[in-house]
Amino acid sequence: MGTTIWELDFYSRPIFDENKKKLWEVLICETPLDMTRSPESLFKFSKFTNNKSVNSIWLREALEEAIAKAAYAPDRIRFFRRAMNNMILKACEEADIPAIPSRRTYALNQWIAHRMDRFYPTQAGYDEESAKATSIKYPPLNAVPLPDAVRGDRTDKWAFVSLEAEAFTEMTDWEIGFSEVFPLEMIGITPEMKIPWLIIFSPRATPLAAWMSGLELAFLQFEKGQFPRLRLETGSSDSWILADIKDDKTLAEANGFENAKEKVNNIHFLAIQSSPDSEAFAGFWLLKEDL
Repeated sequence: MGTTIWELDFYSRPIFDENKKKLWEVLICETPLDMTRSPESLFKFSKFTNNKSVNSIWLREALEEAIAKAAYAPDRIRFFRRAMNNMILKACEEADIPAIPSRRTYALNQWIAHRMDRFYPTQAGYDEESAKATSIKYPPLNAVPLPDAVRGDRTDKWAFVSLEAEAFTEMTDWEIGFSEVFPLEMIGITPEMKIPWLIIFSPRATPLAAWMSGLELAFLQFEKGQFPRLRLETGSSDSWILADIKDDKTLAEANGFENAKEKVNNIHFLAIQSSPDSEAFAGFWLLKEDL
């Protein structure tokens, strides 16, 4: 078995017990690391508890139960919920599994949305008003410049492009250095849909891709306003200034990129190549902005 990653959430759900207290639930699902992987084949685990058992001990025991069910332990665990940071980190540490704050929990987000829509409303004790208050809205982050070692110079170029989803069936034949993707069907993408890209061309393609591979890449976002720029969101709360937008042509392309994202459930790619003539990718990531 290659690298395996799990995504974890532990939080209260819009379901009340007989004591009028919210039930808590741990959700664990496998991160799909292959574009051809069937979403139905992903490992999933869920378990409810009452509010009196909300602690790292219960969570560690639930995690160990999930490991026993899967018959393997993941190499690491991703989680997005900042409010549960300390408890999740402690439980995972006690289970001897590295845990990483990350917004790259796409499979988990899809599963939570499905349960909010289809599963929780069917359960005894479900409260619709409580469900409306469970959405997570974090304040915008202040973006910072890229580290000097990977910051672009005048030799770097970049381009906004798009490609039909069907073309990615040939991705296994591409020469790619650092990458992470997931099944497009998991997000409801059909073969004819056009996926927007940002391609960075840089003589420092490999070190730039290596640096990005060490981050939990979440999504690209065009920030409009007085000083328009393209941001790279990583981890659970990090934001980087990938490029400042200074001319009308690039501004129009950046707006087009954001519009194209909206048409395909905010799916997009970030690619890195040494030059436009290169047939290899130093880096290639499939990203999704969750609103």
